[in-house]
Amino acid sequence: MLKKKGSKGRMSNEINAGSMADIAFLLLIFFLVTTQIAEDKGVLTKLPPWSDEEPDITKLKERNVYSVLVNANNDLLVREKRMKLRELRESTKEFIANPENRPDYAEDPTVAIISLKNDRGTKYGTYLEVLNELKGAYNELRDEKSMREHGKPYEFLERADKKLINDEIPLVISEAEPTAYGDEN
Repeated sequence: MLKKKGSKGRMSNEINAGSMADIAFLLLIFFLVTTQIAEDKGVLTKLPPWSDEEPDITKLKERNVYSVLVNANNDLLVREKRMKLRELRESTKEFIANPENRPDYAEDPTVAIISLKNDRGTKYGTYLEVLNELKGAYNELRDEKSMREHGKPYEFLERADKKLINDEIPLVISEAEPTAYGDEN
């Protein structure tokens, strides 16, 4: 609005900003209500129940442990040998199933343990890729068993049949505490 002439005879220009605050407030409310906040998603892992008892490690045989180490350079060391990520799934399946009855592989799928250890410098993406391959090995073994015994993929089995296969091929991945950056021991 234009005001009338002031004491010096000039016209002064003023904009009434009283309703601007109301408009800004309404826009703020609108954006707060309509904006969707993305949730961070992590790795879905079911943890075992807490126990105060010390684990009995005397039953553990070295041949039943498949140790996987991911170092700070994102290199894969499986049973103290370098391995490429694309080879991990097949190697894990062979270790768990042990079709040739090798003395250095698991005696039986029910006693096979995958030990995953990473370095604090390991990239999160690499860790997820390794974990994916390990879980994928179990999924493929279960699917193959399901096809042999039931003639259909594991995902289409009844709950009772899935439980039987899970008991025969239990997913056991032990994750060790990450080592300090660059300390692979």
